[in-house]
Amino acid sequence: MAEKDVSDADDPIVKKLQGRLKRLRKKLARAEAKRDLPAVSPLAPKAGFPSLPVIQGVRFAAGSAEVKYKDRDDVALIEIAAGSSVAGSFTTSKTRSSAVLDCEAKLAALLKEDKISQPLGLVVNSGNANAFTGKAGDGSVKAVCEAAAQVLGTSSGNIFTSSTGVIGEPLPHDRITGKLAELGTELAPDRAEASARAIMTTDTFAKGSCVELELDGKMVKIAGFAKGSGMIAPDMATMLVYIFTDAAINSAVLQKIVSAATVTTFNSITVDSDTSTSDTLLVFATGAAGNAEIRSTASKAAKEFAGKLHGVMLDLAHQVVRDGEGATKFIEIAITGAQSDASAHKVGLAIANSPLVKTAFAGEDPNWGRVVMAVGKSGEQADRDSLSIRFGDILVAEEGWVAQSYREQDGVDYMKGPELKLGVDLGVGDGAATVWTCDFTHGYIQINADYRS
Repeated sequence: MAEKDVSDADDPIVKKLQGRLKRLRKKLARAEAKRDLPAVSPLAPKAGFPSLPVIQGVRFAAGSAEVKYKDRDDVALIEIAAGSSVAGSFTTSKTRSSAVLDCEAKLAALLKEDKISQPLGLVVNSGNANAFTGKAGDGSVKAVCEAAAQVLGTSSGNIFTSSTGVIGEPLPHDRITGKLAELGTELAPDRAEASARAIMTTDTFAKGSCVELELDGKMVKIAGFAKGSGMIAPDMATMLVYIFTDAAINSAVLQKIVSAATVTTFNSITVDSDTSTSDTLLVFATGAAGNAEIRSTASKAAKEFAGKLHGVMLDLAHQVVRDGEGATKFIEIAITGAQSDASAHKVGLAIANSPLVKTAFAGEDPNWGRVVMAVGKSGEQADRDSLSIRFGDILVAEEGWVAQSYREQDGVDYMKGPELKLGVDLGVGDGAATVWTCDFTHGYIQINADYRS
């Protein structure tokens, strides 16, 4: 009987080697692509992470629990003194994580207390979102809260947790609980930056902000940090935000101020239109500054405090956009002439979330027709024949048509800048809103295509 010819392609050993070679080439291609990405966003603040003031009554620690990353800190423990107030805001995602659901329930309970008699605690990990993990996720939150409560000498009902990273994978919470006792011995009031770095995922820089103001002759400090780079869209965004102040302020009043400020800060930014399962904003006030306690939003002190807190929140929100995955342009979109402020906000986000608009900015193409498209798709009232568009100070279109004074080269030249402003007047009312976004580049694809690799 004649021997059967066996080609190299049919040889199992050859097939195995070819498979390995294919995977190796893929890894090399990914590595090459990642080398093209800047180590730090070109839009990052030039001064780097700010020197945050010590907030009396708050202590921080950070360390490596190897939840996912093996060469960096990935868990933060924060202690807030007894007698503090707390407020917050969370994602509206219908698939929000176990940590978010737990935080929402605890915040609702604590807001009923005028003063929180025991210390508060916060545990944040990166690398794993503990989202879409079912009852196992609930169990992980409970385990972390109980362990942190023991370390901080408080009730588990006073412990908040946040997790950020890959969705759908069980949280190895034992790695976190096994680290908490050590972190408890390392708590210090000047380690906020280490905590800010520990909660980063695809972020290219740590984000911090601070401000001081005088209330009743007392100097009050506000300082905070955030993480966020992709899956950013209201309400809120894939971000974790923690702000601390030594102001004396009632929890209910603080919550009203935070809720109002969130609308025009964190709910007015978008990177990619994707709302996260894990967004958490928490604001803690220790009262250590000694000012007369703020108990009404109508008071002068409340308004001054609210203005400064809004500034910190807006700065952090802008930094999140500046660190948008693969971003090269920071874009402000100001909508005027809308039927209402809410309508203006919706139109602004329709423009900011348009892939066609965002890629035009990335390509430095002043394609104002895409802006017209985005206004139309928003579903909000607009007068086509009164619509006007500006790129910075350049009038591009007016009365529903390209402006006679507009020159395409002016638009091209303007688009080359890293910070851009787009103005659109809808011509139907007095409503106005401003939102912020970034461009879409190939870097966004590279980062997200390889996120779990």
